[in-house]
This record gives sequence, C-alpha cells and structure tokens, in this order.
Amino acid sequence: MNKEENIGKYNRNDKQSIFEHSFNLLSKTLKDIVGEVFDKKGKGGLGQLVEELFYGIENNSRQEPDFKNAGLELKCTPLKLLHDGRMAIKERLACTMINFMTIVNETDFEHSEFYNKCSLMLILFYLHVTGEKVYNLRFIFSLLWKLDGKDFLIIKQDYQTIVNKIKNGKAHELSEGDTIYLGACRKGQKGEDKRKQPFSDIDAPTRAFSLKPAYMRTLLEFIETNGTEYPEGSKCKYATNISLNIKAESLTSVSELSHNTFEKIILERFNKYQGKNYLEISKLLEMNPSSSKNKYALISSVMASPEGKIIHNINKSEEFLKSGIMMKTIRLGKNGTLKESMSFENIDYQEIHDNDKWYESRLYEIFSNKFLFVIYKATGNDIIINGKIEEEYVFHKAMFWNMPTGDLNIAEKYWENIRSNVLHNMIDKRFFWKIKDHHLFHVRPKGKDSKDLAINPNGGQCPKYCYWFNAKYVKKIISED
Repeated sequence: MNKEENIGKYNRNDKQSIFEHSFNLLSKTLKDIVGEVFDKKGKGGLGQLVEELFYGIENNSRQEPDFKNAGLELKCTPLKLLHDGRMAIKERLACTMINFMTIVNETDFEHSEFYNKCSLMLILFYLHVTGEKVYNLRFIFSLLWKLDGKDFLIIKQDYQTIVNKIKNGKAHELSEGDTIYLGACRKGQKGEDKRKQPFSDIDAPTRAFSLKPAYMRTLLEFIETNGTEYPEGSKCKYATNISLNIKAESLTSVSELSHNTFEKIILERFNKYQGKNYLEISKLLEMNPSSSKNKYALISSVMASPEGKIIHNINKSEEFLKSGIMMKTIRLGKNGTLKESMSFENIDYQEIHDNDKWYESRLYEIFSNKFLFVIYKATGNDIIINGKIEEEYVFHKAMFWNMPTGDLNIAEKYWENIRSNVLHNMIDKRFFWKIKDHHLFHVRPKGKDSKDLAINPNGGQCPKYCYWFNAKYVKKIISED
C-alpha cells in the first residue's frame, strides 16, 4: 500500500472517517505503511510524519485543529514497556503552547485557543523504543477523545486557575500542582526556556497545556479495558471515550461542579466534623468504629464522600485517579508537634535507572501533584475505641496543597542523588539523603523484613527503599496554610 492509496481512503472533513482510517496504523509502523521515510527530530516528529505521510495534511503551527473542518486534533503519545511486560504511559500529553501575552485577552474557556484546538482529539499511542527511528515505532492504540461531562467542568476550572495566575503577574510561579487534570507543563530544553509575561517584568518558563500523566493513565486503562481489538489477534485496540468513564466511584457530580470548584466541594464536606473526635465522627457517619491502624485514613475518606455514598479510599476515586491527587492523614500532638515523617511509594529502581529526565520522572509526578492533607490534633485525653484505650484526636482541618517551585528544585537534587546511586549500584541507606541531613526529604527502608527485596536494574536484588517527607517539612506545610 503506497502513500497515495492511504491518503485517499478517508474523508478529512468527517471525524469518524479520520478515526477509522487510523485503524490501518494499528500493529504497524509508518515504514510498514509508506516505506522508507525521512526521520524527524524531536518529540513532535512522529506526529508530523503521521499527518503528512499517512493523512496527507500539511504541517503547520496555527492554533486550530489539524483537521479543521472536522474540529479534530491529532496527537501521538508514547508508551513504555515495563520489565514485567505491561505497557505504561511514558509522559503527560502536551496539547498546545500557552501564549502568556494573548491568553489573558481570551473571553472564556469555550472560546479559548486550547478548547478550539483540543476539545476533540485523535490520540494515537505508540510503543517507544530508545534510540529507534520514529518511523520504526509501532502503533498500539487509537482513541477518539472528546472533552465533555465532568471532565469538561474540571478542566475548565483548571484553565481558569492558570489564566488567573498569569493575570496576577505570576506566570513564573505556575506549577502543575496548581490544577487537577489540565497542567501547565514546562517546555523547552530542560524546562529552562523563558518568555515574557504581560503583568510582570519576570520572565517565565515556557509552558504548554497538557493532560497530566495520571489522566493519561486512565485513558490507557480505558482503552485496554473497553477497546475493540484490531486487527484480530494483534492486541492492538481502538476506542472512543465520548465520556470517559473508568471503573471507580465518583466524588462529585456535574451539578456540583457547575456551581463550585472541585477543591471547595471536597473541603466543605469536612466542615461539620470540626473539633469532633473519632467516635463522634463515626456516629455522625453511621459507621462502626474500627480498630485498624488505618482507621483515620478510612474515616477521612468517608468524610469526603458525597451525601448518601461511602467511598472507603478516595485515593481510588475517579477524580483522584485521573488527577494523581493523594490524600494523607496527619496526627499532631497536643502542642502541635509532629513526630512522624510522611512516607510515599517505594522507589522503582528500574524507572529511576531508565529515565534521565526529571520532569518525566515518577517522583516529579508525585511531588508536583496536589495533596489533600486531613489533620487531626491530640487533646491530651484518652478515648476508648472497641475496648482499647487510645489517645484522643479531634479533626482539626483539611487542606489542599501543592509543592512550591523552590521546594521542587530541592526535590530535583534529591532525585539526582537517588538516580546517581542507582546508576552506580550504590543502593544502600549510607548513600541516600538521611533525615539528619536536614533536607526536606530523605530515603528510608520500606521492606517488610531483610528478605523483602526489590529487583536491582544492575543485576540481582537489593533492599526496598521509599520516598519520605521530613517531619519538620510536613509541620511547616500545615502551619503555613
């Protein structure tokens, strides 16, 4: 099949025809379709080649969809193959550049350049292979994605948050943690390129609107679960989301999001529990008190649940999965002291070994996302829970937080230290940052015992370690709110 035959087999004015034409790429490479082609450098290279050679449309930088008459934008995004054979999202999906000078003049979200260009996208997932020419990369999934429903409302709120920050002369302080699904990610070499902004003399890092990695993971999960295989036996699939529904309980409704921001909806649900202890909250929630170690995390999830619904772990709710937001419960002493540091997930040594870009690292994703902190404070009294005497804690406050840019810069050095030690096969607590070093973060063992080991990318096995916030850093965060 030659280039001309491919180009002639679809209607570029019809989104369904464009979508169905993409099926011809599944399980194939561009070279399989059109023969030897010139390589294009950069992340956008493959997408440009697909537009030109497979769809026969001219590359351009206009702020309009690639298929203007169909209102459809084409995006190619990479997957990576994990050591266990599963595929995973490699990075966030960059949608369109943010022009600080013009975006402040846009009238509303529905008439914005982002919405005009990206409200309907054909997303082609391909398998990334390090060092391989882009025309030799194989396409795995095709997804016709439409922005609507609750996702539309949350992304609209995200867009406004970003625009408001630019209007306040703070484009240089933009962070992906400012928002829920739609991020303002850095662009350019190592994120160092700078641009003028309209209401400040401080140059701001170049940024683009992007769908966050957590959101992209839900797209991948959706198509793996709901997609139709094509061609038969290839394990390649196509799907259309129209409204992206994943198998998770929802925290919010369209009606609520039409009147309030996601954060305000969640925080207001905690108000009626102010100053109440565990037993009092359990009674209000009509729950039986628990003796488990994670009972404060469990009850916090239920406090945040919508009226008439119980969600036992909001970290697995639809909105938290799509956004990467993480809820953490914190218990303070009577005088506001905090003795415990805060743990996160185990370090994936293979991911650290294989990825040399901070902004594409798993740690950057964790630390740049929002957190929901639910804080309890000791009263100095005792309480009896299921016959066991425990220290009494009352609900103090709930707060959303995201890491400021300066702290993210320290986190980058933290990541660099971890990566250097992994690359040099020095995976040992002697070489990682320690809590006594008085940085914001440290590394600590997380295995069940000495026999609970992880795979070492350098060969063999090694101890399990995980990421930690220092206790003093956590105390500083919750005291500044």
